Amino acid sequence: MTETAPVIERGAGGGADGEPVIPRRLSGPSAAGGLGLPDAAYGITGSAAVDRTGSPAVGRLGTHGEWAGTLSLSIDRRGDRSIAVKQYHDGALRVLRPHYLDESGQVCYVVINPGGAYLGGDKYLIEVDVAPGAELLLTTQSATKVYRTPDSRAEQHLHIRLAAGARMELLPDPLIAYREASYGQVTVVEMDPGASFVMAEVVTPGWSPDGKLFRYDEIRMRNEISVGGRLAVLDNLLIRPGTGSPVDGMSFMDRHTHLGSLLVMDARVDAALVDELHAALAPLDPQGQLGITLLDGPGLALRALSGSTEPLNEMLAAAVDLLRGRWHGQDPLNLRKY
Repeated sequence: MTETAPVIERGAGGGADGEPVIPRRLSGPSAAGGLGLPDAAYGITGSAAVDRTGSPAVGRLGTHGEWAGTLSLSIDRRGDRSIAVKQYHDGALRVLRPHYLDESGQVCYVVINPGGAYLGGDKYLIEVDVAPGAELLLTTQSATKVYRTPDSRAEQHLHIRLAAGARMELLPDPLIAYREASYGQVTVVEMDPGASFVMAEVVTPGWSPDGKLFRYDEIRMRNEISVGGRLAVLDNLLIRPGTGSPVDGMSFMDRHTHLGSLLVMDARVDAALVDELHAALAPLDPQGQLGITLLDGPGLALRALSGSTEPLNEMLAAAVDLLRGRWHGQDPLNLRKY
């Protein structure tokens, strides 16, 4: 496999020599309710699985070098509200003043990058602690843009710790990678079995001067979620469009250019909830590009493909609203950013 070969890879599985698996075709939900890719190529593994992507290119990102921006938040419960008892930022990361979207007491923080984009060699670190019974919604002010990274990729590292009864929703705006961009992201979550974690992500291509999409060099995302000290989810994504064959070819993303996903880790997740989400989201998925998989967490993973951002945002928002209403009695989410 050459470095310019287009690759989309999900999960801890790989080829016998550790190289990423290239899926044959993505054509819709499988019988098990997931997208139609081999599990090793686009799946999520439990703690019993071995990370066979162990080469440095696909494994955990390094943390050497100076940070372009750091952010640290510690959230605790005070009376009927959650508040930040520790807040620190340095470099090119900031948070806006906390606000409350409803009467639940869940605090919302908005992360901003005053520089407006991630550039080559930039490394960002975000650390979040949520105490017992505290509730946090963390979002971004706008899309995360990754511009050209000619010498070294941009990286973002997130480390999240959730205590018993803690709740966190990580709902950023989309990630947009532009021409000749290379980006790596690692999210490590350590959570108590009684905590709740919801994370959404949408990956979209930027545009190149000729107007074509999917011309960035590479996107790598790795999610590690441990529940009660046990690694429950190891989730890898590698997209390497290359230079000669766009990722939107038939053998990779079936002409779709945008990828959306939702990871939910909560003791209340079960097969009935997965079925309910399928039924609720089916009207938003006319092309059959949605898949939902029950995880041994307990939890679930939702994946969807599209040719634009809006359908994915609508689908993920509907899923988040269903969970917020079911578990917390909250109204549909309105982040009031626009």
